[in-house]
This record gives sequence, structure tokens and C-alpha cells, in this order.
Amino acid sequence: METQLPLDDLRVVELGQLLAGPFCGQLLGDFGADVIKVEDPARGDPMRQWGREKPYGKSLWWPVVARNKRSVTADLRTAEGQDLVRRLIARADVLVENFRPGTLERWGLAPEQLWEVNPGLVVTRVTGFGQTGPYAARAGYGSIGEAMGGIRYVTGEPDRPPARAGVSLGDSLAATFAALGTLVALHQRGRTGRGQVVDSAIYEAVLAMMESLLPEWQIAGYQRERTGTTLPNVSPSNAYPTADGEMVLIAANQDTVFRRLAEVMERPELATDERYATHSARGQHMEELDTTIAEWSSTLGADDLLEALHDNGVPAGRIFRAKDMFADPQFAAREAIVRLAHPDLGEFAMHNVAPKLSETPGRIRHVGPELGEHNEEIYRGLLGLDDDAMSSLRSAGVI
Repeated sequence: METQLPLDDLRVVELGQLLAGPFCGQLLGDFGADVIKVEDPARGDPMRQWGREKPYGKSLWWPVVARNKRSVTADLRTAEGQDLVRRLIARADVLVENFRPGTLERWGLAPEQLWEVNPGLVVTRVTGFGQTGPYAARAGYGSIGEAMGGIRYVTGEPDRPPARAGVSLGDSLAATFAALGTLVALHQRGRTGRGQVVDSAIYEAVLAMMESLLPEWQIAGYQRERTGTTLPNVSPSNAYPTADGEMVLIAANQDTVFRRLAEVMERPELATDERYATHSARGQHMEELDTTIAEWSSTLGADDLLEALHDNGVPAGRIFRAKDMFADPQFAAREAIVRLAHPDLGEFAMHNVAPKLSETPGRIRHVGPELGEHNEEIYRGLLGLDDDAMSSLRSAGVI
């Protein structure tokens, strides 16, 4: 018998499209929330078409970000579509949206109006710059938020323009904080019976990950710069070459760990050398220490190097690609990758739910739905629409 999902008593109406709002919905759905995704009847969420690879014309991203959700269609530019969504929201615990500020208000779906019929509703709003401030009305994509939040400037090689991560980091961070804020707001609702707005801005979610960047500038006058594969004054912590052409990450910047690394290298004197004996000293002599370690690592194959490091308690590992994940025993033992049935593509692999809960873990029930797949189920079953109403909405292009 499958365990109860911890959020299976929550209903979430998800508006918006692309990634920031929908990823928040995915996170809530992973733990059992009934996520009803509302899409434009003509086009659906553009994520249905996005992705680098599209076998048979099918997005490989959509089945992941829309997993566990139910799809209905409604044209929110029409009064009838707005009324449908208003009726759905009246029966929901959470509304997730990622339109520009003011869009819901133009549609008559402002939080204050929704609270009149559903005072406990949590309204989770994900935008580039937040609901207030001089930039609120600007179009805000994840890449812009990454730049404004500070992570873009410090990413990459020092002699090149700022780089970006190969994933939509800003959107995903804002969505993760939005999901956290949603759960906090629901907890508070349990005390007061009242909902509230969760305002998650991409640039602020990125800023929240920037460690001590602000006081470094304010107090010490220090500006972080791009440092490539290393962090300033943290050594050794880098990717090192092996005899068989691989690169292995070694992180031995703590004093006790560095002593263990020196023993593995059969160079115990390095740990007492005044250039390397302390964390600060190693940071000051990073380049020459990296050269010494690289000369040693280059004499060993990756498997032998990793075995020696692991056996002696030195953190180390390969740089994984997708094919490495499928073959790795740790991924397999923890079921980090799951395989589901896709109606067109057959077996479909994706990452599992994180984090793991010991008693009520999350679960992926199905891949992303077809456009409007649950119109009948939700509009008839939940809202009680009859044949005439459904036919009228379809003929008018509202659903």
C-alpha cells in the first residue's frame, strides 16, 4: 500500500507559464498537492514546445515540469474564462501565478477580490522584480534576475565576460523560495484562518544565495570577481587531471582533510610546510599547491585516484554527465532517477522528488498531461457544469 502524500489535502490552481511559477507548482505536486494547471486553449503553456531535443516533436521538458498536474483550459482574456478560474480558486488553498504585476488585477482576480470568497487563499506570486518597487512592471526573465542578483558577475573565467549556468537557475531558485513561502503561509493560515500573498522575486532569490557578498563590499571594500574553477582563498578545491584524460574534483581545504590528502600523495611534509599548514596559507599559495597536486594526480588513472582518496576520507568525485548518472550505483540505490510511462515516448526517465521524507515521501504519479486533458473531470466533477455549459464554452473558444 502506498504511503499517504503529505500535501494531498491541498488544492493548487496554477496560472502563468514557462518555468518560475510552474516549477513552484511542480514542487508542491511532488508531495501530493492537487495542482490544477490552467492553460490557454489555443496554445497551452509554451513549455509544451520548449527544450533542446524534441523527438517526435514532443518536448522532453514538459513531462517533467508538469508532472503530477491536471490540465484544464480557459481563456483568461474573456469574462467567461475569468469566471471559471474564479470558481476554481474559490475551492482552492493556493493560487500560483507568474504574470507581470497588475495582470491578475486587470482580470478581476486581485488577491483582495479573491479573499472575499476564499479568505484562506494563499496567493503565491513569482516575478522578476517583485510586486512593488520601481522595477516591478518590467519584464523579468530568469537571466536578468541572475545578473541583478549577483551570481552572473561572479560566474566564469576572470578574462572572459560573465557566464551563465547551463540551466534556468534564477527561475528555479525563485520557484523554490515561492514553494517554501507557500508552505510557511499555509502554516500561518492554520493559526489565523487567513491567507496572504507570497511575493517571490527572481533577483531576490538569487541574492539569497550570494553568501557574504554584501558585507564583503560594505565593510571590507572587497568586490568578488570571477575566479573560474576555484574560490578565492579556498585551497585545494579544484578539478585535477588524471593519467587517463579525466578530471577529478578534490576538495581538501580543511586542515585535517589536507593532512589526509598529503598522506595519500605520500607527501606528508606538505601538511607541515608553512606555505600549506593552515587554511589561510593554502589560500595564499593556491596556484603552486594546485600545480603540485595536478602533477601527482596525473600519474594515476581516475578509478585508482578516486579509490585512494575515498579510502582515506578525502572528498573527491567525477564531474557527472547524464550518462554517468544512469550508470552510478548511488543514483540507483537512492532511486534518484525514476522511470514513468509516457503515452508517446514510452519509458520516460526523470529526476525523482527531493528531499526524501522518511514517513511520507513525495511521489511522481504521472508525466505532464495533454492540453485540457482534465476539462471534463474538473469542470463537470468539481464545478458541476452541465452539457449545455460545456458546449457553450467550447464553441466560444473559452476552453
